[in-house]
Amino acid sequence: MSTTSNTESITLGGGCFWCTEAVFDRVQGVVDVESGYCNGAVINPTYEQVCTGRTGHVEVVKVAFDPAVISLREILEIFFVVHDPTTLNRQGNDAGTQYRSGIYTTSDAQKEVAQGVIREITESKTYKSPIVTEVVPLANYSTAEAYHQDYFLNNPNQGYCAFVVGPKVEKFQKTFASRVK
Repeated sequence: MSTTSNTESITLGGGCFWCTEAVFDRVQGVVDVESGYCNGAVINPTYEQVCTGRTGHVEVVKVAFDPAVISLREILEIFFVVHDPTTLNRQGNDAGTQYRSGIYTTSDAQKEVAQGVIREITESKTYKSPIVTEVVPLANYSTAEAYHQDYFLNNPNQGYCAFVVGPKVEKFQKTFASRVK
């Protein structure tokens, strides 16, 4: 992923990276989305290693965005609508530590925004259960294999994409219609 001086990036874990990538690919102001792995013990793990749940990695997307078009706060507001931040190590039928909800920061400013958004959502009682999204510094990031990049775009009729990714994309498009590219 390359970013210019006019972009910022945030790394997000919201379950399967195919879902999260497909949503953020459609957000105005997002200039690039890359699927990857972070915050685990193995250097440059494979998908198969991460899927065991034994590496400590989480499936993530690195979202590069133009802050003149969309703020980090808005990115996080979308993130909290398109996944369930209240289920520990699970998104739907995807279970394991690699599917945990997380915001992986690169600065104190990102950490403050993330914690502020979580606090506001918690106070609004949007969810019946507590938010379990971890907010920790980004560590040991590596890009996922090439076949994972733009997976939904390249495989829209694949079963998981049709029944899991597609509905998340539709939810984003309905909820954030003004933010769709």
